[in-house]
Amino acid sequence: MLILIVAATRFEVEPLINTFGNKADVLVTGAGMVPTAFGMARQLSNHTYDLAINLGIAGSFDRNFNLGDVLEVTEDTFAELGAQDDEAFVNIDTLGFGESVFTPTTSLNEVYPNFYLKKARAITVNTVHGHEPSIQKIQQRLNPQLESMEGAAFFYACRQMNVPCMQIRAVSNYVEKRNREAWNIGLAIKNLNTFATDLVGQIINT
Repeated sequence: MLILIVAATRFEVEPLINTFGNKADVLVTGAGMVPTAFGMARQLSNHTYDLAINLGIAGSFDRNFNLGDVLEVTEDTFAELGAQDDEAFVNIDTLGFGESVFTPTTSLNEVYPNFYLKKARAITVNTVHGHEPSIQKIQQRLNPQLESMEGAAFFYACRQMNVPCMQIRAVSNYVEKRNREAWNIGLAIKNLNTFATDLVGQIINT
């Protein structure tokens, strides 16, 4: 099976690259939805894959998740794509100009049913939340559990190119007023790569 590993930064998947760098292609896109969409389009135009996996860290709105938890994203939304109508937000779907909600084209259960992760709904943003009023607004409007800067763009590109895909994220911090001292990026990356190494190893060796 030909696998493409997609991450915003090399730092997030360095242990995985060190283990499987010559057995799976790795695309480091850069942070953000535009670099992700461009990098995916270029990569998928020149290569064919049986599976693409987006790996990365994420902030969590949901306090039921612990820092370091590894989660499978089952839905991702372009949270800012739309228009403001005074105090209301009108998404791009309602405007009639496109779609904002995307889902994976496969699942962990379909790819390798011996593995299980908790599921989560995510949003993709240009500006990560760090102001209580805006956090409350997005929770009231979309009720997300996670946020990243790439996930929905990854899903979009894979759907456009008909590539089976999934997104797996590890919680590095809670979404709140910016407080880096409360983050645990190291634990999130460790747990993410431990899981991904096991998964990719099983897929490659099956």
